[in-house]
Amino acid sequence: MVAIMGSFFNMDNGFFSFLGKAFDAVILSTLYLVCCIPIITIGPATTALYYATVKGIRRERGYVYREFFKSFRLNFKTGAIAGILLTVVFAVLIFDILFARSYVKDNTGGSVMFGIFVAIAFIIYCFSLYVFPVLSRFDMKFVQLMKASLLMSIKHFPYTLGMAIITAAAIIGVNYMLLLIFILPVVTTLLNSFLMERVLKKYMPKSEGPGEETGKDEWYLE
Repeated sequence: MVAIMGSFFNMDNGFFSFLGKAFDAVILSTLYLVCCIPIITIGPATTALYYATVKGIRRERGYVYREFFKSFRLNFKTGAIAGILLTVVFAVLIFDILFARSYVKDNTGGSVMFGIFVAIAFIIYCFSLYVFPVLSRFDMKFVQLMKASLLMSIKHFPYTLGMAIITAAAIIGVNYMLLLIFILPVVTTLLNSFLMERVLKKYMPKSEGPGEETGKDEWYLE
């Protein structure tokens, strides 16, 4: 009995490890939402969310909050530009879709416009799934980031589609239950990372093992 109780209260057992990660997920999701409030910081916040979730929660390297702010600072400029651009593009597309939708019943032209805008929105949506994870992993100029993200989203479309479905399900879930917004940012990022990391690893420099050639902690190669 003593041995069983000792095992249960061992902070390294699976139960307490899960509770710790769940707590980190809630705090990290909340931190992400707070950092998104100024709008212009959505990009660096999303970049930092991916970095901290994969490194801190999935790989258990470092402290999630420290990793979040580390990535937030390092990728602020490029992330902010990308975030603002995508926000404006999505806002315009939503307006166009709603506008075209109002004419769908009136004429064929409205239906064609509606279909075109929806198709464009889907392409941008899929492309945007790559922008911030790629930025979190690679040191790129803005134009390089956009090109790389677009090419990856097309070349690895099966993975892209999987992440698109996961993200859409999370958005729908929040619409049904608003409180999920305090956990789903990390959960969605974590689920997407199992697909995204397979893609990103294809573009990483080859090495025999984490840190063996570069001297860096290449946790993402594990």
